[in-house]
Amino acid sequence: MDSYQEQFRPQFHFSPKEKWMNDPNGLVYNNGVYHLFYQYYPEDIVWGPMHWGHAISEDLITWKHKPIGLFPDKLGDIFSGSAVLDVTNSSGLGSLENPPLVAIFTYHLMEGEKADRTDYQTQGIAYSLDNGDSWTKYDGNPVIGNTGIKDFRDPKVFWYEESKHWIMSLVAGDHTKFYKSDNLKNWIYLSDFGKEVGAHGGVWECPDLFKLKVKDTSEDKWVLLISINPGAPNGGSGTQYFVGNFDGKSFVAEHNDIKWVDVGADNYAGITYNNTPNDKRIFIGWMSNWFYGQKTPTKPWRSAMTLPRELSLIKEEGHYFLRSNVIDSFNNQVSTILEKTYIDLANPFLIKHQNFNQAEIKFTTNLSKRIQLEFKNGKDEYFVFEINPSKKEMILDRRRSGLVDFENRFADSLHLLPYSVSNKEVDVRIIVDWSSIELFIDNGKYVMTEQIFPTEFYNSLEISSVDSISIKNFDLSTIRTIWKNEN
Repeated sequence: MDSYQEQFRPQFHFSPKEKWMNDPNGLVYNNGVYHLFYQYYPEDIVWGPMHWGHAISEDLITWKHKPIGLFPDKLGDIFSGSAVLDVTNSSGLGSLENPPLVAIFTYHLMEGEKADRTDYQTQGIAYSLDNGDSWTKYDGNPVIGNTGIKDFRDPKVFWYEESKHWIMSLVAGDHTKFYKSDNLKNWIYLSDFGKEVGAHGGVWECPDLFKLKVKDTSEDKWVLLISINPGAPNGGSGTQYFVGNFDGKSFVAEHNDIKWVDVGADNYAGITYNNTPNDKRIFIGWMSNWFYGQKTPTKPWRSAMTLPRELSLIKEEGHYFLRSNVIDSFNNQVSTILEKTYIDLANPFLIKHQNFNQAEIKFTTNLSKRIQLEFKNGKDEYFVFEINPSKKEMILDRRRSGLVDFENRFADSLHLLPYSVSNKEVDVRIIVDWSSIELFIDNGKYVMTEQIFPTEFYNSLEISSVDSISIKNFDLSTIRTIWKNEN
């Protein structure tokens, strides 16, 4: 079969041409190019010795595959990390005329892990002087050693303008450690965060600390992303966030409740881009879950990334919330095929369409009214999304969505998103690819991302309500493939 036409192959999400992929790494923009590195095992479609795969894009939607960026060496496999543009050449690895891209990553020495040592993860760097096409490992690696901390990994680095130095967030099992450096080579420990706050159902991974302006205010806040596995609200892998303050040394959260970037089952290990135009905070996550990620029914590849999302921060009734919305350039792939300004749901509204697995559905509805959407195919496979104000929950049911028996935790329960019921009109946006669904409600305040594996395309959508309400501004669109040149 032609490449990128295989069963379940995402048509507008990034996926490798073949073999295994997990966490996004090294997200950085430079000279008109967005770099996407990722955890990659080029020998099989299950996890193995990690490399950094590589792809580039000018719009974050259409991607070009590049050769593998980083390979394992005597210090270990190449686990997750980040990348920066060293504009001032603080590292001395490039020049002011040609500043280097510097990748910061975790070395994982498998022999050390197998020997039951605790110092088998260290931090290394590599640099590129040709905008990511080739990389040279720093000969002084590791730049941060390990004195016996298990799960010591996933460095995320950024330039802290206030004090003119680099800051690194690094996880250490059940908490985050912060470091600073003047040159990306020599790192000084600053502080810890998180041992007694947040969700701790599993190990902490993939930290990301950044500042956001609170929408419609002059206020700035710091946001810290932390992925956790297991322990997510709908089982397995998920990403929590903290909102607070960072003074260049310590991060302090301003809330005690647990907040989630995405309450769906399949958005993990996400981080944000460095050096973006207009300082936009753009996030990409791994669209899977360690409960079943190595068993999903795809070949010759396994795993995809979420659509890139711009993050923003709002304040409502004294509480801060992160919003996630698909980046604007995605709209260039979308073509409307049906519009209705008003639909009365006194009776169910049924739409027939040959392929809802490459489609976007948008409308507005009232959060105080019950509404249900059911996508279905000719094999009686379906998934259901429901807003249920009496239970103060949004509900996603994928238990009969298609192939579900490859791992018993994939479809063992309804997936729930608690929400604040209010008598207000909000936007609903549902983006469906061949093997995924992404839901954005109330301008991205409520988000769910889930994998699905229907054996035929869904070809009907029924929208209904026991409250006999109406919906407005309904729009059904098709989404063009991004892989037309991959065959």
